[in-house]
Amino acid sequence: MIERLKSLFGSPEDEPTQPDNHQLAVAATALMVQLSRVDNDQDDEELKTIVDCAVRAHQVTREEAEDILQDALNHADDATSLYEFTGMINDQLDQQEKHVLLESIWRVAFADGRIDKYEEHLIRRMADLLHLNHREFMQARHRAERTD
Repeated sequence: MIERLKSLFGSPEDEPTQPDNHQLAVAATALMVQLSRVDNDQDDEELKTIVDCAVRAHQVTREEAEDILQDALNHADDATSLYEFTGMINDQLDQQEKHVLLESIWRVAFADGRIDKYEEHLIRRMADLLHLNHREFMQARHRAERTD
């Protein structure tokens, strides 16, 4: 997954490429995988929620979403920072699309029926890196809470 993301940026002399929906789904899924692992209790319900969110938000098939998830799980330990993912997301998504992503991230956190303090802290960091303020952070949380 990291290699796929690095290939998006290429070397400086390469022509910049626009990430497609699949690549954005990989970046968003990577954030959700990081969240699912932060409490050391990743469960099947969280993984199912990640797949559901990818299908809904990125217009990929369930099979593609499951492949993206598997790739993200296989490479989750390779990630050196959240910025690897949020940088591309910030370049490609508008504020409203980032709100939707943050709501999906909250859904993953709620999937196991509880919010761990580490999950909430990580979501706060993600929101900051996505340039979403506290009000937007709380709105996304409340929307995710109401839909689950």
